[in-house]
Amino acid sequence: MNLLVTGASGFVGKAVCARLSRRFQVSAAARSAATPSVGCAQVTVGAITGATDWTVALSGQDVVVHLVARVHVMKDLSTDPLAEFRAVNVVGSLNLARQAVEAGVKRMIFVSSVKVNGEFSESGRPFTEESVAAPSDYYGISKLEAEIALQNIAQETGMELVVIRPPLVYGPGVKANFAALVQAVKRGWPLPLAKVDNSRSLVGLDNLVNFIETCAIHSQAAGQTFLVSDGHDLSTPELIRRLAWAADVPVRLWPVPVWLLETGAAVLGKREAAKRLCGNLQVDISKARNLLGWVPPFSVDEGLRRTVAKSAAQ
Repeated sequence: MNLLVTGASGFVGKAVCARLSRRFQVSAAARSAATPSVGCAQVTVGAITGATDWTVALSGQDVVVHLVARVHVMKDLSTDPLAEFRAVNVVGSLNLARQAVEAGVKRMIFVSSVKVNGEFSESGRPFTEESVAAPSDYYGISKLEAEIALQNIAQETGMELVVIRPPLVYGPGVKANFAALVQAVKRGWPLPLAKVDNSRSLVGLDNLVNFIETCAIHSQAAGQTFLVSDGHDLSTPELIRRLAWAADVPVRLWPVPVWLLETGAAVLGKREAAKRLCGNLQVDISKARNLLGWVPPFSVDEGLRRTVAKSAAQ
């Protein structure tokens, strides 16, 4: 089987190429020839827009794993941010899909986001694939619009579409807020989160890559949307304790009332970050278990151990 991976130089893309190239012929779509090698055949396609020419990259491919996306921008100076997200996540994805159909690609795996469902779930009521979509930011909106448009193309053409909505992905090489949390734990910083009582689903990089591989080959994945996670939800304090265990350092959690945390965060302009640390976001992966027989092969502790170990090596 021949696979094309877009976003192959990214956090998830590198891992997908490394894993799937053991079993399949994998090509990596790169923005430029200077893009670092990801251990498989590389094809230069340029920026991902509605005008990208995918002809060479798609030649002979059976499956496309579409990972490339415009994600959260810390300081977005665009006058129309939603249009910028749509240009890549919607228009760019549809251009790829249409050309994939013309090239005879059988299946497209579109890695979307749990943000299509929303930022928070009700306590004890995890999101399912049947939950009403409720994106609350431009990224989530653009991902939902892309899902709908790609499903229309699939219905019209017969190309098999698989949509995957992961929550926060962690693993070796993770960056942004999760990397900052790992460093804070390793350095022994006191964290005022002991009183947080929430549940959040995460997915380790190895589990996500394994699920993508499953969706590339399983006949029952065609035409389906899946939520994916480690299958073991954690509270924020429990996550910190497990990170400390993985790093072999003492746990330092302070019992600060949640209302005080949120008030202080609001004053510092970090309201949304505090809400994510304190709120619930759970997903139900029963569909993946029942329809595909998929069970996360790696435990949360193994994923966190590998994440911390890689962080130590950097």
